[in-house]
Amino acid sequence: MSEIRTGLGWDSHRLAAGRPLILGGVTVPSEFGLEGHSDSDVLAHAITDAVLGAAALGDIGMHFPDSDPRWKGCDSLVFLRHAKDLAEALGYRIVNVDSTVILERPKLKDYRQAIREKVAETLGLEPDRVSVKFKTAEQVGPVGEGRSAESQAIVTMLKLGTGPWHEATGWTS
Repeated sequence: MSEIRTGLGWDSHRLAAGRPLILGGVTVPSEFGLEGHSDSDVLAHAITDAVLGAAALGDIGMHFPDSDPRWKGCDSLVFLRHAKDLAEALGYRIVNVDSTVILERPKLKDYRQAIREKVAETLGLEPDRVSVKFKTAEQVGPVGEGRSAESQAIVTMLKLGTGPWHEATGWTS
């Protein structure tokens, strides 16, 4: 019998001049980036938390605390890959990612495909299993005032096993 799990992730970072703006492992040209201990990839952090949540493995701060100097400036895709590996060790496979980045500027639509492909590659998925949407906060709150960025993600995972869904997809344990 198959087991389906869903995890929800959310992250927020302040904007900071002189830092790169990295979303889903892709550097987006901008006069500012996101402040934080790692590379502050708000999208990768939200997806990482969603994977960890679906597998009931805590959150990103438990695995990669900002008090640990090993993670200073770290590529956040390392965190995402680690979460995927932990979930797979428990028998889960990620089947879908749906995510949203909320940021007033710059406009991100031209980077959607590159971000989808980078996240998909990191998770071992086809790009059509990764959705990345972009929204503004309509000038409301810290995001809308251009002081921060947020991201939300939902991840669906399937516990490897047997059954019609596995047979239809060709996945085996």
